[in-house]
Amino acid sequence: MSEVARVGVLKAGCIGSLPLLEFLLDERADREDIQIRIIGTGAKVTAEQCVEGAEQILKQNVDLIIFIGPAQTTQGPSEARKILRTSNKPVIVISDSPAKRIVKELDEAGFGYIIIEADSMIGARREFLDPIEMALYNSDVIKVLAATGALNVIVEELDKVINSIKSGEKPTLPKLVVDGKRAVEAAGFSNPYAKSKAIAAYELAKQVSAVTFEACFKLYEPEAYIPLVAAAHEMMRAAAKLADEAREVEKRGDSVLRRPHFRDGVRGEKRLLMEKPWKVTS
Repeated sequence: MSEVARVGVLKAGCIGSLPLLEFLLDERADREDIQIRIIGTGAKVTAEQCVEGAEQILKQNVDLIIFIGPAQTTQGPSEARKILRTSNKPVIVISDSPAKRIVKELDEAGFGYIIIEADSMIGARREFLDPIEMALYNSDVIKVLAATGALNVIVEELDKVINSIKSGEKPTLPKLVVDGKRAVEAAGFSNPYAKSKAIAAYELAKQVSAVTFEACFKLYEPEAYIPLVAAAHEMMRAAAKLADEAREVEKRGDSVLRRPHFRDGVRGEKRLLMEKPWKVTS
C-alpha cells in the first residue's frame, strides 16, 4: 500500500481532452496523494517522436502510464504502444473516435482505454487553420467535453485506478467508448432541459469529425474543402454554445454538480453554490 500514486502521462499531438489532463486530476494543485510526470511529443505524432516519448515515459518512476492523443491507428502511436506494452505498468489510452478501430488490439495488449466520440478532429487545411483558429476550435471542444460530462468520465475512471494503486490492489482498467448517454450521465444534470441541451451539444460535436475527415482526406479542390472545414468549426462552435447553455440552466437553479478533490484524493460533492463540499467515500 502506498500513500502516493505516481502517474506518467505521454502526450502525443493534441485532442480536446489532452491539454488539461493533469489539471483535471489536481485542479487546485494541492492534492498530496499523486505525483504526475509529463512527456510530450508536441504537435507531431511521427514514429520517431512517439517512440522517443514512449522510451522516455518508461524511464520515469511511475505506477501508471496514460497515453493520450489522436491518430492511434497511425504508425507513430502504434510504435509507441508496442514499447509501452513491454512495461509491467498498467497503461490507459485516451483518444478520439478513430481509436475504436483498434479496440481489439488494445484489449489483447492488456491496455485500458477511454475513447471520447465528441473529441472530433480539427479542420487542418492551411487555407483555413491558422494559430488563432486552432486555439478557438480547441477552446470550443474543451467547453463541450467539460460541460457535457465527458471530462467527468475521464476523472472518475482515472481516480478509480489511482485509488486501487494507492491501496496496493491490481487496478481494473477502464474499457470505455464514451457516447452522449455516458457523458451526460456523468455530468449529473438535475434539470431535464439542461440534460437535453448537453446531449445535443455532444451529438453535434461528434458529427464534426465526419465533416473534417472528408474535407481533409477526401477532397482535393480548395473550393470544395475550404467551406467544409469552416462549416465543421461552425458546428463545434454551435455545440459549445449549447454546452454553455446547459450549464447556465443548472446555474439558474443553483444546482450545478461540483466534485472537487480533497488533499487526500477523495472527491467532494456539492450542489448549492454557498455550501461546502462533503467527501464521497463510496
